[in-house]
Amino acid sequence: MQLHISPSLRHVTVVTGKGLREFIKVKVGSRRFSYQMLFYSLLFFTFLLRFVFVLSTVDTIDGDPSPCSSLACLGKRLKPKLLGRRTETGNVPEAMYQVLEQPLSEQELKGRSDIPQTLQDFMSEVKRSKSDAREFAQKLKEMVTLMEQRTRTAKIQEYLYRHVASSSIPKQLHCLALKLAHEHSINAAARLQLPEAELVPTLVDNNYFHFVLASDNILAASVVAKSLVQNSLRPHKIVLHIITDRKTYFPMQAWFSLHPLSPAIIEVKALHHFDWLSKGKVPVLEAMEKDQRVRSQFRGGSSVIVANNEENPVVVAAKLQALSPKYNSLMNHIRIHLPELFPSLNKVVFLDDDIVIQTDLSPLWDVDMDGKVNGAVETCRGEDKFVMSKKFKSYLNFSNPIIARHFDPEECAWAYGMNVFDLAAWRKTNISSTYYHWLDENLKSDLSLWQLGTLPPGLIAFHGHVQTIDPFWHMLGLGYQETTSFSDAESAAVVHFNGRAKPWLDIAFPHLRPLWAKYLDSSDRFIKSCHIRAS
Repeated sequence: MQLHISPSLRHVTVVTGKGLREFIKVKVGSRRFSYQMLFYSLLFFTFLLRFVFVLSTVDTIDGDPSPCSSLACLGKRLKPKLLGRRTETGNVPEAMYQVLEQPLSEQELKGRSDIPQTLQDFMSEVKRSKSDAREFAQKLKEMVTLMEQRTRTAKIQEYLYRHVASSSIPKQLHCLALKLAHEHSINAAARLQLPEAELVPTLVDNNYFHFVLASDNILAASVVAKSLVQNSLRPHKIVLHIITDRKTYFPMQAWFSLHPLSPAIIEVKALHHFDWLSKGKVPVLEAMEKDQRVRSQFRGGSSVIVANNEENPVVVAAKLQALSPKYNSLMNHIRIHLPELFPSLNKVVFLDDDIVIQTDLSPLWDVDMDGKVNGAVETCRGEDKFVMSKKFKSYLNFSNPIIARHFDPEECAWAYGMNVFDLAAWRKTNISSTYYHWLDENLKSDLSLWQLGTLPPGLIAFHGHVQTIDPFWHMLGLGYQETTSFSDAESAAVVHFNGRAKPWLDIAFPHLRPLWAKYLDSSDRFIKSCHIRAS
């Protein structure tokens, strides 16, 4: 588009790209307009024409098949834009939105070989075919939909493999248990009384620091115990009560008989050794039996879960996690009975077996509990918005009226893994009975109040009985948050590998595993013979 002004400034000629001319005659009255004003008016007119040219070019790029060759045409086409009238979709051509909004089924893409596989392929094809806006949108939709389907399938497969890996017993751990059981049967040194007879009174002495660890994993328990004692400033004041099941008792006893942690005092006890659990009906055992029966009917197994093509992968992952044996393990429920299991103790620190202790924990006995029962780290505040963003609504189903009526969805959650329990205060409450009441309510509702774990009923049972402690004492997420830095984790008092990527599994995060592996003795004959690697 060209602009010609006559020397007399009385005619302006506009020549479009196609050579067509339009004339604008300007009458200049000497009295009413000066040449100077006319000159400035023409400068403005020139700017306006350049603006119109840019808008018309944008129209051409947008894929309009009939470019304008006259000012009249441009006026009609650009009028809505100049007046600020746009479609709801902004500057993107309406044709693209019409194509993108149309549904595309999986069957339409099945067997297609002409769909671009990468962004580079897509751009090459668009440039080669000189597609208009509609064709561009169609190709883009097909490529993105195909990638979305493949990503979903890969994500679900990943969750399934992680579920299988985390739910199965690694052959190294199975080997360790078998070798220690054999050692227990042939070696008297592997059958020592733990603790020795003269140290038994310390088991009920409240002047000691009492820790409780419930586990059927010998390797994990050994790391927790070793890290606890090595980092203690007063190891001679530590009493560690290890609770295990019947099948693991002899191997666990053999390990700690052959690997003493003096001067700390270690007690190894099986559940059947507790008189309280062997008398009559025990709520935890009844609840586990019901829970297992309901889950087997409700879930239908991992194959049914992953076969659902419509559910979000995150929901699939949650359902797979609910199938984990851990969530139906007696070791996971036993903490709710600590007052009955240790009737003579006033305060204990309960430890999960997937933690590592990195500092002296004796200051926890100086924490002011303010009459509360459970000292725990809150999980709704912190720099890590993924791990530390958990509220009641993260665990409980507030679409259920029973839950919505009793609790606040925005209330801050807290963590199991390292908890200070005031057993004297606990015995004055109805926490244990509340726990089982809600466990029964969830089973009656086909697991519609919550779907997995012992934390949801714990949040309910300890509601109003939790004393918040400093986050320094308990860092979470090392089993599912890969972005956790080694330096941040190393500075925490206790690191917790909660999640599927346990440090003793091959799926552990390599940069975080050394925090746990440093407490393994690679030269130990049992560790070596079972090919358990420290890295």
